[in-house]
Amino acid sequence: MSGGAVASLPEGLLDAGVWFRVEAAGTAAAVRRAAERLATELGLPANRIADLSIVAAETAGNLVKHADEGMLLVRPVRVPDRAGVEIVALDRGPGMADIARSLGDGHSTAGTLGIGLGAIVRQASWSDLHSVPGRGTVMSIQVWADEAPPPAWAAGLTRPLTGETVTGDGFAIREADGRRQVLVCDGLGHGHLAHAATQEAVRVFDSTAAAPPAVVVEALHRAIGHTRGAALAVAELDDRAGLVRYAGLGNIAGIVVGADGTRRGMVSLPGIAGHQRRQIREYDYPLLPGAVVIMHTDGIVDRWNATDYPGLITHSPQVIAATVLRDAGTRRDDAGVLVARTP
Repeated sequence: MSGGAVASLPEGLLDAGVWFRVEAAGTAAAVRRAAERLATELGLPANRIADLSIVAAETAGNLVKHADEGMLLVRPVRVPDRAGVEIVALDRGPGMADIARSLGDGHSTAGTLGIGLGAIVRQASWSDLHSVPGRGTVMSIQVWADEAPPPAWAAGLTRPLTGETVTGDGFAIREADGRRQVLVCDGLGHGHLAHAATQEAVRVFDSTAAAPPAVVVEALHRAIGHTRGAALAVAELDDRAGLVRYAGLGNIAGIVVGADGTRRGMVSLPGIAGHQRRQIREYDYPLLPGAVVIMHTDGIVDRWNATDYPGLITHSPQVIAATVLRDAGTRRDDAGVLVARTP
């Protein structure tokens, strides 16, 4: 977590990204420089780096001017043949009553991100924004070398415990032999050993042959025994069957949130992947049109209610995940959340 200037490429910028507390004017320049360096490392052309520079400066600058408790993440986004840069901004400001009007050039709201939204959206390859008066605003912006890829069907966010440079929470997303699967993992404890456990689980998940979630969890359990272990869960979204298949070990929360905001919890069994397990079982849950799957570590307090955020469930997984992290994440632990939906 950074709050000031960045003298060199920050640890993790080419992996999970870097979080900034956006409170002082100097932070906007630090965000811009970090975004430009990441884009250069990823090979974006000069004209798109210039566009990204505008996006980063405008987004961070407006958080400084108008936000309460502004936070911003700069990270890479990748598809098989290319990469881009994503900026996720969130705050607890007054929010926007009229988003369409706020997108107009020169318009300033009493809340967040009111000036420069038009410039941000124009320079971006893709963007999504959700705001609730009295609760704040969340925005995700991506800049690619050319046209943006199709919107992601799943996305996640992690944030380290205050004072740590790496997080023990992680996630992974894959499509293998027609299976759409996601992993959420919480390495035991925090710091570098927890991070190493989660990174090994992610590596094994990405390389394991396609199989039902319970089989994948068993493979993960067997593979990470040399680490300190982790709580983890795997979900598979089957849009043809209208089901989500779920298997977990340890304290990973999984819920299905319907289009109307109703919630249904999914079962993770007691255990520590890599060390202790009594059994691994897989459960099926209905996945109706418009529903989303939300999975999170115990760094997210389960006090979030979708009905408090009108229209949020229709937004991108990035914006939903950032909203949950903002309002239910704790500073006393690593925090990780993933959101997935059928295409």
